[in-house]
Amino acid sequence: MDKKLGVYVSSNEHLPQLVKLCQAARRADVGVDIFFSHLGCSMMKDPLFEELPKVVNRMAMCLVCFEEHGGERPVPGFGDKDYATQERHCEIIDGCGRYLSF
Repeated sequence: MDKKLGVYVSSNEHLPQLVKLCQAARRADVGVDIFFSHLGCSMMKDPLFEELPKVVNRMAMCLVCFEEHGGERPVPGFGDKDYATQERHCEIIDGCGRYLSF
């Protein structure tokens, strides 16, 4: 997968579309890296969220926002290093050929 799509998720309104986008990218051999922030960090308890780790390269989230929105660990697809700062968001942007925001 040489092609990579970066996705910034700051809303909790588009999880079905996000999952479908990531599934389509996987079928097209495009890697996906996702960074969750603000309200996007509140979707982790939705059962549909568990589909994302199956179809993305990497996910990270803003630890401050996650805690602010009552997040509880563990979250499927996230290791300890994936609870990060906005610096990780910058790394994802820098490493992707295309970038999308929800």
